[in-house]
Amino acid sequence: MLSSSIAFPPLRLTPPSAAAPRWRSAAAAVTITMRDRSKNRKPTQRGRYLSSEAIQAVQSLKRATLCGAPAAGAVATDPKLQRLLKADMVAVFRELAAQGEALLALKVFEEIRKEHWYKPRLFWYVDLITVLASKGLRSEVGQACSYLKREQLEPDTDGFNLLLKTLLDAEFTQLTMDCFRLMKLWDSEPDRTTYVTLVKGLESVGETDLSAQMRLEAESDYGDLWDFFDEEEAIVA
Repeated sequence: MLSSSIAFPPLRLTPPSAAAPRWRSAAAAVTITMRDRSKNRKPTQRGRYLSSEAIQAVQSLKRATLCGAPAAGAVATDPKLQRLLKADMVAVFRELAAQGEALLALKVFEEIRKEHWYKPRLFWYVDLITVLASKGLRSEVGQACSYLKREQLEPDTDGFNLLLKTLLDAEFTQLTMDCFRLMKLWDSEPDRTTYVTLVKGLESVGETDLSAQMRLEAESDYGDLWDFFDEEEAIVA
């Protein structure tokens, strides 16, 4: 029989830090570096990748114009463009606009308008008119606006605000007022930003009478706009 007086040595517990395997400490010292993939990224269009077919169509159209082909002819005869699906065709148009290829963007947009699936979007017009105006293509801006007048669009106050500013920055006074009337016709309610854009923009191009008229209209809807002008200037500053 074992004696109850036998004493066992105290159990020594190894601290958790000391018990940790050596590989953990070694792993902690390893620095992982990631290669910057942005340099190899495909051309993007507002947050999405272009398909390989869309990229090829963009490149093909640009090559054709560099070789002397007019934009209309290049677009009408390019087989790569004609084979594109809806999403890719729109992506090609917006990529050309983003790259400053104004005439090509216009001609691709005209092809899009012929498609059975075409449903107008105001932001497409904003993209198109912005690039045409930036290149000083005044008659083409008028042509794009004539297409816009034939459409029936969903209400989009923010989109119209961008369009009005684009036209005023390029000093298209009459087209600006035409689009302002379209805005109200299509139930896109002018907001304070609309009126600030019009009042300031018209005044900057010397249209003081129109600017005063817009100010009166704004005040009938929103009251005195001076406070809102001050807020806008504070934000810009």
